[in-house]
Amino acid sequence: MICSLNEKINDKLGRVFEELSLNKKFALIKNSDRPDLSDFQCNGALALAKEEKKNPRQIAEMIAEKLCEDKDFAKVSVDGPGFLNIVVSDAFLAANADDIAKDERYGCPCVVEPKTIILDYGGPNVAKEMHVGHLRSGVIGESVRRIEEFVGNKPISDVHFGDWGTPIGMILAEVIAHDGNLDRIENYDIAVITKFYKQANIRCKEDEEAKETARIITAKFQDGDAEYLRAWKHIRKVSIDAVKENYKELGVHFDLWLGESDAHKTCFEVKKIAEEKGLLELDEGAYIIRLDEGNKPKPPVIVVKSSGAIGYQVTDVATIKMRVDDLKADEIVYFTDKRQQLHFEQVFEVAEKLGIAPNVKLRHIGFGTVNGPDGKPFKTRDGGVMTLDDMIKMSKEKVAESMPKAGDESGFSEEELDKLIHQVTIGAIKFQDLKNNISSGYIFDLNDFANFEGKTGPYIQYAVARINSILRKNSDLFGGKIIVTNKEERDLMLKLSQFGVVVLRAEEEKEPSIISEYIYSLAQIFSVFYNTSSIKDAKNKDIASSRLSLAKLTKNVLVKGLWLLGIEAPEVMPKA
Repeated sequence: MICSLNEKINDKLGRVFEELSLNKKFALIKNSDRPDLSDFQCNGALALAKEEKKNPRQIAEMIAEKLCEDKDFAKVSVDGPGFLNIVVSDAFLAANADDIAKDERYGCPCVVEPKTIILDYGGPNVAKEMHVGHLRSGVIGESVRRIEEFVGNKPISDVHFGDWGTPIGMILAEVIAHDGNLDRIENYDIAVITKFYKQANIRCKEDEEAKETARIITAKFQDGDAEYLRAWKHIRKVSIDAVKENYKELGVHFDLWLGESDAHKTCFEVKKIAEEKGLLELDEGAYIIRLDEGNKPKPPVIVVKSSGAIGYQVTDVATIKMRVDDLKADEIVYFTDKRQQLHFEQVFEVAEKLGIAPNVKLRHIGFGTVNGPDGKPFKTRDGGVMTLDDMIKMSKEKVAESMPKAGDESGFSEEELDKLIHQVTIGAIKFQDLKNNISSGYIFDLNDFANFEGKTGPYIQYAVARINSILRKNSDLFGGKIIVTNKEERDLMLKLSQFGVVVLRAEEEKEPSIISEYIYSLAQIFSVFYNTSSIKDAKNKDIASSRLSLAKLTKNVLVKGLWLLGIEAPEVMPKA
């Protein structure tokens, strides 16, 4: 495996620290805060000052003196109280670019100790059309899944379908109220089932008796009533089939299609463990687990409701137990609306009290809302909740406006154009989401998200297609060694060298926006390079071939970066 530039420099720095009998753990570089002064900096001397009982600048000067003996460093200097500034030589930088060009991982190392990481994203519910609120969970989760896989971890993605709670009882009660029984339910498709659920929701808000009927039916079907279970299986099947179509359109993958129902039996194991540990308490007919008061008191967790139905939170606790016991999880990460933070704090505390996930990292990553141009949650023109289908349809129509017509003049067939519109639309939607920090909400503006200029998915997709065109036109120059002849080439090589560091940071922070920012910046730096470093008019073939190799490497890194975000890179685009 090829080492990244940072690793190569850290290795050199580490050997110098050893020679000087300094603590090697401080031999680490980072990208320079002052790129006008240096490529990299090391702040280790400041950290070592107390340990060595020396002035940090004196320590830094000792390190600098040794590093200056290495021809791979063009300049090493000390700034301020002891900041070590490093400029790498052009030859070293170019050789590194050659190395990562030959590496299918482009200089990104794998993690030292791979982990099994369960990623819980999606969270759709039965009988509900997926709406814009479901977008972020799937888009963010899919990107993190790809990042984890790329760095060598074993991600297991689970949709965690909401299929076992009170909404089932509400739907069944509404069907019985309408039909008199459940005999016809297997003839109903998702549209009809959704209609029944909407009616039930209204009825239960207005009618306490209807609400109680739904509760009783929920308890009975959870207890194994044959007729209710038969009806439930049909509702679950048509709901999952509809959800799978939505996720297929978005390019979101799940390894497991498990739901709350799959954890039902384990809920009783959770109850038993709670009893054995003396944590279960009877309170007004319900069994609960009280949580620690602390600085931030939390409501108790209901294990079994007074109706006999299992509490919602216990299903999540039981799911944690299954993921630890059956999947051998090292880490479990949940991606949901950040308004569910309290829920997960309760669930994680119960899991800890029960001791069901020892040495397993439990993490909830809450995201902000998708908002319209008015700054409020994105809705339809008439104020209803925007469905995912409608959002994608509207977005495709907007993208199609900037596309040529199929035919000889454009060179695109109807099939090719439909595929391109799909790729650009999904790329635009995903990048619009993933360019933002997860915890922040963002504005989804149809007039802005699909621009081919600015910080958008189509801008980067177009950059890839443009490089593909360059590569096709200059195919006779392939195979040249990368060399440095100007600042723009150097800037591009330095940016390319950061790919591995960026990916590992995105994995550690579970933050795809780090990759979005990087590939956008890389596309911009390439544009400057291409406008100032002609391939066609280069002084000689060696320089032209080097620049073509740099273009190819940039394209490959951009494509990989887009893939990590769950975005396809079209081979060709109009006018590219």
